[in-house]
Amino acid sequence: MTRVARDFRDTMQRDAVPAVSADVAFASSRFPNYKIGANNQIVDAKDDPKILSMKEVVARETAQLLDQQNRLSVRDLASKFEKGLAAAAKLSEEARLREAASLEKHVLLKKLRDALESLKGRVAGRNKDDVEEAIAMVQALAIQLTERDGELIQEKAEVKKVAIFLKQASEDAKKLVDEERAFARAEIESARAAVQRVEDALQEHEQISRASGKQDVEELMKEVQEARRIKMLHQPSKVMDMEHELRALRAQLAEKSKRSLQLQRELSMSKRGVDSMSQSYELDGSEVLGSCFRIKPSSGNTTELSRCSIQWYRISSEGGKKELISGATKPLYAPEPFDVGRILQVEIISDGQQVTLTTCGPLDPAAGLGSYVEALVRRHDVEFNVVVTQMNGADHPSESIHKFHVGRMRIKLCKGKTTIAKEYYSSSMLLCGVRGGGNAAAQAVFWQAKNGLSFVLAFETERERNAAIMLARRFAFDCNIMLAGPDDRSPLGA
Repeated sequence: MTRVARDFRDTMQRDAVPAVSADVAFASSRFPNYKIGANNQIVDAKDDPKILSMKEVVARETAQLLDQQNRLSVRDLASKFEKGLAAAAKLSEEARLREAASLEKHVLLKKLRDALESLKGRVAGRNKDDVEEAIAMVQALAIQLTERDGELIQEKAEVKKVAIFLKQASEDAKKLVDEERAFARAEIESARAAVQRVEDALQEHEQISRASGKQDVEELMKEVQEARRIKMLHQPSKVMDMEHELRALRAQLAEKSKRSLQLQRELSMSKRGVDSMSQSYELDGSEVLGSCFRIKPSSGNTTELSRCSIQWYRISSEGGKKELISGATKPLYAPEPFDVGRILQVEIISDGQQVTLTTCGPLDPAAGLGSYVEALVRRHDVEFNVVVTQMNGADHPSESIHKFHVGRMRIKLCKGKTTIAKEYYSSSMLLCGVRGGGNAAAQAVFWQAKNGLSFVLAFETERERNAAIMLARRFAFDCNIMLAGPDDRSPLGA
């Protein structure tokens, strides 16, 4: 009887390794595209036709940047370069991940090859041929994977170059932005300067136009006046008639003024009920600044004024206290600006009897004097022509012209280039009209520059004398100094 023994070795080999069919067909000659998922599991990834290679992405981004460079501003260009730099960094990171995946693929291929090599020694026949064919295919895939790794390394190098280029371009763009900003600021400053020059030119043109217009108006007025003069020359009879009428009106006005003053004096005397003694003197003069008041005897039986005691006073228009005018003890008194708005009174004592004369009303300011002084106030220094008649109470022999300077801080008296006196406004300085009488009292002033130095100065006109006093007192008041005459504002009982 024949005994059949079972070969367990072949059975174990067949059970352990399944047979490989000879008609196996691989879907692709390349290694399948897969990823390593969680727990080292292989996850198949479907081919996506929209996914581009790293090289194509970098090329497309570079082309877009170069295409937009001509139509982007400097700031936008710098922003684009920075975005490109970020994209290059992202691509570099993806290349690193792909390199890691490629390394894992090499490891898997090596493991698969080792498994096939171990299987090759265990199989025989047709299965062995299939294993050898599989080993050859694995080797081909390894070669392709190596080539792909080379391409990846080359792409990585290109990405690195592009990143370096984009970084340098970003720095250049930043520098260009700074340069453009500085250039823009310079252009703005230049534009502002140009605008300022244009404004200055317009203002200058406007001023020239105004000046020329004013000059044209003045010339036109002169032409009109000349035309009127020529027209009047062709009508001499009318001009003569107008002149005669003006002279007649002036004479009538002067006569009416004298008559009015006389009536006012008579009315004032009748109201006060003066006695027979008071009628022996009368006060001659007009109540206006720039005139002179003179005491005149009204009859031949009166005592001579040189033998009488005379004292002038000023009284407020409200009838209040009267102020003694120091030094005014002569029959003639020339009012000064301090007397404007006040009533003047003079007391005459003769043979033990007292006569009091008073002006008909308050003293009126001179016509046009206020506006004249206001025009002089605008100047820093005003100059007047004067003659020194007295110095420190003694007559001055020279009658040469001196310059009397009234400034905002001081008063100066000069003769040519020589300074005779120059003093700043102080409490020791005095300035008032001359109170000692004389023919030119209405044109003279008393000036005490300091203690021990005084002058009597004669001006050319009454107007300049009063203007100099008002101007000096105005400037002194600005310096907190009250500039007046000696013993002014010393009230007496009424």
